[in-house]
Amino acid sequence: MKAHGDARDFSAPPPPPRKGPFLLAGLVALGLVGWGGYGHWRQTAAAAETQRKVKSFVPRLRTAAAQRTDKPMDLTLPGETQAYARAAIAARATGYVAERRVDLGSRVKAGDVLLRIAAPDLDQQLAQAEAQVGQMRAQLLQARAQVDQARANVNLATATNSRTSTLATQGWASRQTADNTQASVLSQTANLAAAEAGVKVAEANLKAQEATVDRLKALTGFKEVVAPFDGVITARSVEVGDLVKADGGGTPLLSMDRDDVLRISVNVPQNAAVGVRPGVEAAIRVPQIPDRTFRGVVERSSVALLTASRTLTTQVDVPNPDGALRAGLYVYITLQIPRVEPGVTIPAEALVFNQRGTQVALAGEDGRIAWRGVRVKRDLGQTIEVDQGLDGRERVVLSPPADLRDGQSYERGDEPDRDRPMQAANR
Repeated sequence: MKAHGDARDFSAPPPPPRKGPFLLAGLVALGLVGWGGYGHWRQTAAAAETQRKVKSFVPRLRTAAAQRTDKPMDLTLPGETQAYARAAIAARATGYVAERRVDLGSRVKAGDVLLRIAAPDLDQQLAQAEAQVGQMRAQLLQARAQVDQARANVNLATATNSRTSTLATQGWASRQTADNTQASVLSQTANLAAAEAGVKVAEANLKAQEATVDRLKALTGFKEVVAPFDGVITARSVEVGDLVKADGGGTPLLSMDRDDVLRISVNVPQNAAVGVRPGVEAAIRVPQIPDRTFRGVVERSSVALLTASRTLTTQVDVPNPDGALRAGLYVYITLQIPRVEPGVTIPAEALVFNQRGTQVALAGEDGRIAWRGVRVKRDLGQTIEVDQGLDGRERVVLSPPADLRDGQSYERGDEPDRDRPMQAANR
């Protein structure tokens, strides 16, 4: 039944619900899930492929051969040249400087007269001492004459006593007379002993005075100041007319150095001190003479190390016949110290410092990398000398990558003649 004016039929069934929007939303969600899963799959596949490539990657590495060497070890140290001998010349005679024959920088020979001192007081003392020697020689002659006289008196007294004793025994002389002659013998014998003692005293006095004369003559010889060795005058503190005193101390008259041979003292550290001995060669370079190298030899050392610095005081003698070197120069001295045991050198760029210590990467003959711990003995700049970990038959990787693994394969990509700089560095 329809209402009046209403065309709708309420008795008909309702229309089915609309499903289009829900289905579309479900499809969109399903597509997003599928897209996300595909992206994750792609990422997983890419990571697996990257991991596979990393595992199978064979890096191309530069390598160099480690060098084993038993040649002398060069050790460069700073040093200072010193005169081989140095003398501070003082006066041994009191007087005035009468003549000066040298000046600062004068070169002299051993025995050359440097100064002449006028010493009139010393001359007078010598003359007086020589006169006293003459007096004592006369006294000695007089004492010897007294000995002869005393010996004659003894002989006379002995003969008289012998005759008197015989007469007294026969009754021709009194016993008193015999006793007197016997006493006279004893007295004359005592006089002879005294005379002989006087001779010894005179001889001793003469020797003492002659010694005084010899001493004064020696001092007189010091009026001429001579050079003790060949060298150069390095200081002068007197002029002609200056008063100088014997053994006065203070500032010396002259100072001189022997510079035909120079000494250089260096302190060798403990790690190289064992190989230092007389005969070790040395090369000396002076910064102000860059185009010349001087040669020397170790002549002596302190043998014992200084406890404060653990160094060995070593002296090198350097011939200097042309005078090119001077005392007091700052120099660099390179000692060629024999090795106690062979060493191994590698390029500095092969060394790696990490949490496992100091290491190098070895390029094995089987095409694989092996990491090896080493101990540095000396840093030579472009090269490093090690004393543990290598025996000199290995090849080391230069500038190894940070991700280089132990046992990883590699390819050699050496530069031409890569080993030549190493050989040059070992020389």
